[in-house]
Amino acid sequence: HRLALDPDSQERLQRNPLRILDSKHPDTQALLADAPTLLGALAPVSRERFEQVQAGLEALGIPVCLNPRLVRGLDYYGHTAFEITSSQLGAQATVCGGGRYDGLVQQLGGPPTACMGWALGLERLVLLLSQVDSLPTAEAAPDLYVVNRGEAAEAAAVTLACVLRRRGLRVELDGSGAAFGKQFKRADRSGAPWAAVLGEGELERQAVLLKPLRGQPLEERLCPLADLDTITQLLRP
Repeated sequence: HRLALDPDSQERLQRNPLRILDSKHPDTQALLADAPTLLGALAPVSRERFEQVQAGLEALGIPVCLNPRLVRGLDYYGHTAFEITSSQLGAQATVCGGGRYDGLVQQLGGPPTACMGWALGLERLVLLLSQVDSLPTAEAAPDLYVVNRGEAAEAAAVTLACVLRRRGLRVELDGSGAAFGKQFKRADRSGAPWAAVLGEGELERQAVLLKPLRGQPLEERLCPLADLDTITQLLRP
């Protein structure tokens, strides 16, 4: 099919064949419709990471649309590339785009560093903001800082934070995986009046430990994870 490609795609075939997926030429698009997708050629480590990303988005309640032909214009991306879109922008639906890259910092002379980068279209953001009444006013401190340790606890923490945010609470989630002591130091610096603790012991009880950090008697509360009304009332009396 080389000769059936448009001239730009024939040139890209030598330099950067993945960019052919980004071609807008109708003849090339017709060829791509029957071409194999990258989803069938993922290495085990890439497939595992991709599944983790999807599971995290599902835990946050964020709808995902898989596009095996999505291409970002920067070649240092690896693993997952993404776009954030809005249904309120019509044909110009993309607001933000980015991806994962692990080798760029090292290429520039720095230490091996795992990174995620993205770019935001200011004009499209302004268009999107014009469709809504207002944004929430930023506050100095969160209502709750969630500390967690372990893969299962992190998943439960993500879900808890998402649910409480939808109830109007300001929640900051620690995703570092560091020891509890370091996480509690960050919780204290955040200014949050409460810390939520999720570890193996709490998960075994299907509960979350709410620990007051300031401004009230230091009395911890162990609340069932399913009892969202009690948790919400305690954090916002």
